[in-house]
Amino acid sequence: MSTLKRFFRDTIIYGIAAVLPRAINIILVKLHTNTLVSEKYAESTIYFVYAAYFNALLTYGMETAFFRFFTKEKEKGKVISTSFISLFVTSMIFLFVMLIYSESVAQYLGFSSALPVQILILVTTFDTMVVIPYAYLRVNNNPLKFTFYKLTNVIIFAGFNLYFLLYVPYAIENGGFIPEIVERNFNQHPLVLYIFIANLIASLATFLLLFPIVFKFKISFDRKILYQMLVYGLPILVSSLAYVTNENLDKLLLSNYLGKEQMGIYAACYKLGVFMSLYIMAFKMGAEPFFFNQAKESNAKETYARILTWFIIFGSVFMIIIVGFIDQFANLLLGKEEYFKALSIVPIILLANLFLGIYYNFSVWFKLTDKTRYGMYFSIFGALITVALNNIFIPKIGFIASAWATLATYIFMAGISYLYGRKYYRIPYPMKNISIILLLAVGLSYLSFIYFRGNNIVSGMLVLLFIGLVILNQKTEIKKIWKVSQ
Repeated sequence: MSTLKRFFRDTIIYGIAAVLPRAINIILVKLHTNTLVSEKYAESTIYFVYAAYFNALLTYGMETAFFRFFTKEKEKGKVISTSFISLFVTSMIFLFVMLIYSESVAQYLGFSSALPVQILILVTTFDTMVVIPYAYLRVNNNPLKFTFYKLTNVIIFAGFNLYFLLYVPYAIENGGFIPEIVERNFNQHPLVLYIFIANLIASLATFLLLFPIVFKFKISFDRKILYQMLVYGLPILVSSLAYVTNENLDKLLLSNYLGKEQMGIYAACYKLGVFMSLYIMAFKMGAEPFFFNQAKESNAKETYARILTWFIIFGSVFMIIIVGFIDQFANLLLGKEEYFKALSIVPIILLANLFLGIYYNFSVWFKLTDKTRYGMYFSIFGALITVALNNIFIPKIGFIASAWATLATYIFMAGISYLYGRKYYRIPYPMKNISIILLLAVGLSYLSFIYFRGNNIVSGMLVLLFIGLVILNQKTEIKKIWKVSQ
């Protein structure tokens, strides 16, 4: 099997692991928007924003460090055991300290009670415990098992969302069967809390399923390996925190400047950009271990360049389709019309996420040359741009400012990573060609959204036009791939 074909195969399988859980979560968006007013939906958004920050802190770059040192070190068992023990110890410290001070933490984060924070602490602890088992499945090319566990997690989460938000209220009102403890306590808490409880049940179940993987290896701890992994991973921690800031700070700032209602509307429409996020996540899951495993090959750089080209092509197709049929997607996923007010952010967020994916491609150079501090620098500057643009322009132009800030941040990060990569690990990216593809995709998306919105025939023709022009542009490359696949 060719290198590129194997990459596409693994990416498709990992894509299932990324897309199906997120697709189920997208379906849940409509459940949440139908059962929660925008202000309560905003509270759910804030909960998951802080979950993202806690997850970044608790993993402190160890996942990417694991990939690097697992492929680099001869004693792979020590890498697995050392990285897991490190995460286990720090997670236990986090768990006990945060639970002790949960009342103060809840007050600081703006929650009305400590219970959501206590649930959040438990969820992020369980999620951290499965980082290394998940990474082990990925680096050992076990995408099917990886996909099974990911799907199990989200199915449990979705099932308990349906149970708490739909079935239990129906059963209480119509005399259906529910456990006495649930019936007695259900109305004492707002509905949004049960989303968090469903999250906890799913995380605990996944932890119990994956934890036995750890016992496949001899428990050993190597201080030298840990030190090297921390040196490699801590800059990634800073990058991860900056990434979470780029992705989520806008929601917190919008809540402060415009109120929870406007933030809830923005956050719901932001979810339509998740289609591009799904694509990027699938790509990242397949690409990260692939890039490290491929690095020793003589044609590695040419392979990376080809992958970027196809990444942009497929991402552009997704963008044009979503923008062209945006009203249909909104009706399908958002439910209440009060959430449609922020649909103008969707094309901007889609393009921003595409540039984030381009940044992931460009970032291969500092991961392979062990210069992860540059990723930290780029992310910090990106976060500063996010903070500055949001604070300056939200009061002036509202939530659209947050969308433009996200796009500006990821264009900057992709551009500066490319320029530094030319110096330290030059990859022959066909910049002229991919620039033409990007400009064509942006132009067609603009025409579709501004001039032909709601015209499905024209929108479909624009999608086909883009695909046709790409086939003409890439006909030589397509012939090569076709020959290899025979």
